[in-house]
Amino acid sequence: MNRGTPAGDHARLEQLESTVRTELMLAENGQPAAGAEGVAASEQPPDTDAERYEAALGSLLGAVEAVEGAAREET
Repeated sequence: MNRGTPAGDHARLEQLESTVRTELMLAENGQPAAGAEGVAASEQPPDTDAERYEAALGSLLGAVEAVEGAAREET
């Protein structure tokens, strides 16, 4: 049974990868240099929600890349 990716899905995967990469870049670089109180970011407690979001984006990017790789191997 061939479970290949239809041609239209390749474009969607590429768009998804681009979106995830952009979000990941924003998450990695979105940490302010100083908080609202003027305290340096290095002195603030870590933002665990932001860290989880960044980790989830990394996992999603890995999944997209795996699906793209499998789709390339089928063609």
